[in-house]
Amino acid sequence: MHSSITGRRPSITGQYLNRYQRLAASTGGEGADLLPVTGAQRRFVLVRAMDPAGRPDTVPMFFAFPRGTVDTGRLQAAAECLAARHPALRSRACVLRGTPVLRQADPGIPVEHVRRSPGEDVHDALRRAVGAWPSDGPPLRLYLAEDGVEEVLAVVLDHAACDGQSLARIVEELGDAYRERLGPLDPSAAEVASHLADYREAVLLQLEAERRASTPDALAYWGERLRTVQERAAKPDTSARTPTGAAGLTLRADPLGVPFASLLDACRAAAGVLYGPGRVPPVGYPWGGRPAGAPPVLGCFLNTVVFPAATGPERPAPEVTATEWWDDLDRADTPFDEVVHAARSAGARWSGALDGLLTVDDARRRPALRLGGAAGREVHVDGRRVRAPFAVSVVQGAELQVRMVWDRTVLADDAAQDAFAALAGELRVGLPVS
Repeated sequence: MHSSITGRRPSITGQYLNRYQRLAASTGGEGADLLPVTGAQRRFVLVRAMDPAGRPDTVPMFFAFPRGTVDTGRLQAAAECLAARHPALRSRACVLRGTPVLRQADPGIPVEHVRRSPGEDVHDALRRAVGAWPSDGPPLRLYLAEDGVEEVLAVVLDHAACDGQSLARIVEELGDAYRERLGPLDPSAAEVASHLADYREAVLLQLEAERRASTPDALAYWGERLRTVQERAAKPDTSARTPTGAAGLTLRADPLGVPFASLLDACRAAAGVLYGPGRVPPVGYPWGGRPAGAPPVLGCFLNTVVFPAATGPERPAPEVTATEWWDDLDRADTPFDEVVHAARSAGARWSGALDGLLTVDDARRRPALRLGGAAGREVHVDGRRVRAPFAVSVVQGAELQVRMVWDRTVLADDAAQDAFAALAGELRVGLPVS
């Protein structure tokens, strides 16, 4: 079994690069419009391809302004300026001859004015619009809904086009382009070409880092670490329009940063309630950034690291979780698809689906979206679809805002509320409620 993991088969990343290079060469001049994808993008593109409706994972940000603030024509021009400048915001993810790639397209970005149906408020209307994201089109889209007092703007991105490090820059540059009344023709040809070269260089450096991280020792580590994982939740009903459930609490922030190992233990407690004792459900969390020496481009350079959330009375002590987490981070660059292959080769009965997600966002680094002279107030819109039975998000600002959402087609509200109570109880031990 060990030899099946550590054998000398080419890495998945190496195989991907070979296929991409052959595809680009075989398409002649069209190959210049094809960009390789990172391991994270590879996962998002394949998950999208397996979705019956072809829906991507999306990352929305919502900003409330006084009614009448947003000039939609000016906003569309500003968004198209960003798309002209940044390849990730104008490219379309696709699979050609079995190979995931990004194909460059015109930087057209729609701004949709969302009208409320009878009985809807602004949040209901935006949730409906974002949930109906068409499978074709640009990776950046804007939705605006209003009531008698304010209007809420949704800035929504395909996750394959952005990660946490990209969001602050998108907000800042969108506000700058709006203020300066820029449009898609304002970036010069030289600037566009330079950004394209930088993006290609950054992705190729990322793929090389992922290839180096797919060593026999790393694969053996992940195979043993995840040998007993198996997703426990039922498959979601992708046709259902049921809003997700949600619960949240506010905790005092630690000046030294978010206690990530404690968050993992809290997710383990929630998983124990949802899936029962003696299980090892897989919980994923994003980690990573641009490789050393890479240009600071917009895009998706995170990896999904898998935490085996063993439940029951024999679960590891908190200090053991922390030690194991640090060991995981030493191998966090190993691409998700390589990790799944290693776990299955070691005997895991795991398809690669995740039973839970954990994300941490440092809002202290995100500027306010300024449109004209007004600064938007960032707001939450609950009820949006998630790509896992439950997902925990932690936003670090002056306080820690902890939220758990769950898919109501998979988990009953009572069970999910009990799971949230277990998660909150774990966190309150070391982080007092504000």
